[in-house]
Amino acid sequence: MSGDWNKAVTLAIGEDGGFATIRNTQEASWALIEDWPLEEGEALDAALLTLEAAMKGKASAETARLAFIAAAHEAGIAIKP
Repeated sequence: MSGDWNKAVTLAIGEDGGFATIRNTQEASWALIEDWPLEEGEALDAALLTLEAAMKGKASAETARLAFIAAAHEAGIAIKP
């Protein structure tokens, strides 16, 4: 799949406080839209724009991954190393 990440991101947004693993740009977009605890934030907005750009081939998958991680930090979401 286009937008696959070299390294998945596992973070605490799963059901019942469990962890979910995000493997690509599309999964990250869905996580931000459906599961995110914040409705707004600078890193969240930047991540949404970067993920969209990556899906259109205008940003790298790694840039999108890093923006997603920044949004998780902004939201206080735990990330597994």
